[in-house]
Amino acid sequence: MSMREPGLCVVDVEKGELRGATNRYTKTMGDLAGLYEDEAAYQAVLAELGDKVVYEVTDYKPSADAGDMIIGVTRMIPGKVGREYFLTRGHIHANPNRPEMYYGESGHGIMLLESPAGEIRTVEIGPRSLCYVPPYWIHRSVNVGSTDLVMTFAYPADSGQDYDIIAKAGGMRSRIVDDGKGGWTAVDNAGYRFRAKELVDSIMAR
Repeated sequence: MSMREPGLCVVDVEKGELRGATNRYTKTMGDLAGLYEDEAAYQAVLAELGDKVVYEVTDYKPSADAGDMIIGVTRMIPGKVGREYFLTRGHIHANPNRPEMYYGESGHGIMLLESPAGEIRTVEIGPRSLCYVPPYWIHRSVNVGSTDLVMTFAYPADSGQDYDIIAKAGGMRSRIVDDGKGGWTAVDNAGYRFRAKELVDSIMAR
């Protein structure tokens, strides 16, 4: 194996990006169809925002080799669709025994986590807080603040992402919504479908 050269990237908190990144992808509200509970509210927000970027990721990927690492920055604007706060698509790692780390740079967010069997955890993330996402947990970021949520992340380079695990279950088991008191709360997702035991066992065996 040949030696790679060291790299340097800079976290630009104000812009919410990684300077020196090798990759960038963006999501508009139009890319998030089907994720929110209130379709009428979603259509209203979609008409208002148009092609505006709701969240974006800039990352540095030296390779996809086992033992290597991907680092990056994610930025999400504040807002709500009905009572539900803006969120990312969310995923489990395609190699589900890989962990991930999120470090809060600015804003106020929730990491919503779900086990393949449907257990839910929530972790609040603010500036200088670090969220550890263990292996096998589905995870989604939610911006519950009034400013951009900016986080630095890192995960093994061979992790991959599986988004369908959420879609096929009708979303995640919980939704993060406005509690009507200036804060947030987790409520049940009425459209959620539990995964078959055989599927859960196969994921946990990888």
